[in-house]
Amino acid sequence: MTNFKNPFAWAEIYVEDMGRAQQFYQTVLDIEMQHMPKPEVVGNEEECDENYEMLFFPGVMDAPGISGALVKSSMMGPGKGGSLIYFECDDCALEISRVEAAGGKVLNQKMSIGQYGFCGICADTEGNPIGFHSMN
Repeated sequence: MTNFKNPFAWAEIYVEDMGRAQQFYQTVLDIEMQHMPKPEVVGNEEECDENYEMLFFPGVMDAPGISGALVKSSMMGPGKGGSLIYFECDDCALEISRVEAAGGKVLNQKMSIGQYGFCGICADTEGNPIGFHSMN
């Protein structure tokens, strides 16, 4: 293959309570999130739904890998059984150790996945399943 790119470009985690979700992710990941202005539909006077709210995770759009955002929208909602997004970590046990104090729930502690490193799965304050991955 030539010019191969990672197939994922962006990730969105849907929330009902943006402030609660923001506090959870900033605490667990030890990051600062940024508000995004409400987007408008290109080529149309319409705007996205009036309840739409988005907070960006830190990221560099032209670097390898992906970033994403927390999104509050009347079109989509949080919950169990959807997609599972893994956050890359130096040692996923550290982020997992912060989850319950931040209001989430640990579903699986750090576990070995052999040559692929380690991972753990948690639920955020909105009920979304999230994963953490590290090589250590």
